[in-house]
This record gives sequence, C-alpha cells and structure tokens, in this order.
Amino acid sequence: MDWFARQLLDWFATNGRKDLPWQADINPYRVWVSEIMLQQTQVATVIDYFNRFTQRFDNIESLAQANIDEVLHLWTGLGYYARGRNLHKSAQLIVQRHNGQMPTTQEDLEALPGIGRSTAGAIRSISMGQQGVIMDGNVKRVLARFHGIEGYPGESKINAQMWQHATAHTPAANTGAYTQAIMDLGATLCTRKKPICTNCPMQKKCVAYAKDTVHLLPTPKAKKAKPLRHARFFVVSLPNGATLMERRPATGLWGGLWNPPERSSETTIEEYLAELGVSTATANHRTETIFRHTFTHFHLDVEPIYISLNSQPELRVEETTTRWVFPEHLENNNEAIGLSAVAVKLLAPLATNQNK
Repeated sequence: MDWFARQLLDWFATNGRKDLPWQADINPYRVWVSEIMLQQTQVATVIDYFNRFTQRFDNIESLAQANIDEVLHLWTGLGYYARGRNLHKSAQLIVQRHNGQMPTTQEDLEALPGIGRSTAGAIRSISMGQQGVIMDGNVKRVLARFHGIEGYPGESKINAQMWQHATAHTPAANTGAYTQAIMDLGATLCTRKKPICTNCPMQKKCVAYAKDTVHLLPTPKAKKAKPLRHARFFVVSLPNGATLMERRPATGLWGGLWNPPERSSETTIEEYLAELGVSTATANHRTETIFRHTFTHFHLDVEPIYISLNSQPELRVEETTTRWVFPEHLENNNEAIGLSAVAVKLLAPLATNQNK
C-alpha cells in the first residue's frame, strides 16, 4: 500500500462520513443505486431520493418487475433521467441473464446499461471486496491536484493519466474503505471551490498545493456559448381539474417522461385548439411569463399557455402517450408517472389553485 492510500485511509478512519444511507446494509444493489444517483448530483440531494427509491424497490427483482412510469416517478426532480431508465433496464437484464444476482466481474458489470468503468469499480470495491478502481468527479479533482495534472480530464490523454494514477493508488486490501475515502476527501476537503487545504492529509505531497495552483485544477473545459431554443407548452385543464399530458418518446430529451403538450414557438393558440377540435369560443386562455430551463448542451425558453376548457374534447386519448391527470394527485404521489422539471413547474400553479 503506497503513501497516498495509507494517508487517505488513516484520515477516513477518523474523519470520513459513515452515516450516509447507502453506507448501511451494504450490498451490491444498494451501492449500484447510490452510485447511479450520485452521478453529477450532490449527496445532499440524493439522500431522500435514495431512501424513497430503495424503500419502494428494495432489491433487483422488485425493480425489474416495476412499471417504468413508477420508476421515473420516483426519479422526478433528480434529473438525467436516462439513469433511471438504465437502472430499470439493467435490473431486468440481471434477472434474465444472472438469475437476479449482481454480476461480479468488471466485464459483466460494464455490459449493463448505465454502468461504466468507474461505477463497476465502485460496486466491486465497496460491496464485493474486490480491487475495483473508481473515477468520479471528486476523484478526478483529488488526483489532478495531488499530481499536478494540467489539461481537461475529458481529453483522452489526460483521462488515461488519471486512470493510471487511480489504479496505482488503489490498494488490494481494504479497497471499499479506500473507495469511500477518496470520494469523501473530494466532497468535504478537496472541493471545487474553497478547498480546505490546511486540513487535507495529502497536503505534504500535493503538487498543486506546493505550486499554489489548487484553484486552477482540474483544468476546466473550454466554454462554448449554448444555443437557445424556444417552445410553447399548452397546459390544458378541465372543470374537474384534470390536465392533459403527453409522454415523450423513450429515447432522447426527457425520454419516457410526461409533459403538458409541447409545440413549436410558431404554433398559435388557435392552431393548437383546432388540433384538439375545440373552438376558441369554448376555451379561456392566458399566456404566462417565459422562463428558461437549461440543459447540458442548450437553453430552452419555455412559454406557458394555460387553457381552460368548459368540457372534455372528443380527442383520442392513448394511455401510453396521452392522458388526463390531476395535478394534486401527482403532488401527493398518487399518480405514478415521471415528470420533467419543466412539467413540475408548469403544473404547480394548478395544484396550488385546486388546494385552496
């Protein structure tokens, strides 16, 4: 075991977090769910989602048998919904191919949707006692600073350097504790902003600390201006409080989630009402302030148009792609469907009004 690993494990024994929900009753399933949820998401945000998810789906079998709508419903608000879809698909594959037991090899784990090299390493090290190697955002930050690695970690050359160091430091024994320790160090001391170098066990040999370049590493990705898109969302409601919702295709943006009908910014209210088979004389409508929702690669300006109908139109409603829902039921978890963050925001005023 090298100096880096020894220092880290000694620090973790005294200062590491050991009361996170996924650190209790450790098994491959719970570690897998937590690792997927923690991708690009803060620990504080994940805790409640993890608890609700594992209470409802307490093992691989129950997740595999679930309806995807219920899975995405429990994922609503957590973002990056492909993670939830991949969890569900992988659970089904584990039941089909591995008799419901989590695979134990790196190769078999990486063959499952949503499980890459790092996630597989975390599952193996934390729950199986194997020498699995991880590389999440916290680990990249710690390694970049400790070794003084310059260059954006997303570049193949820099990424290869990171993995080389990560592999060299990962001990053959006590790997689970080491894995949690290096993630903890990045999350609590070697943070992106305002790192607490004075308390860091790696300070003595940290290249970035010695060179006063901690604030420069890891090297950020060169920023590009995000393109801007526009869309109109028609929030159509009935006198009984039901609201029309459409399901997105399984792949692509908001895959499998439900939204109020989205149309191009050129679609007029009259054109949309005609699509519903409704005349303007039987509908009240109002346009609310445009708000912006930002994705990884672009901004979306959302124009909400609220339409109140006097009666339900005779449009064909397909349960798999279109349905009427009650916003207050969604708020109380009685409607097991996944909603996009935009849908949650658009429906919130309706549920508030109906609860008054």
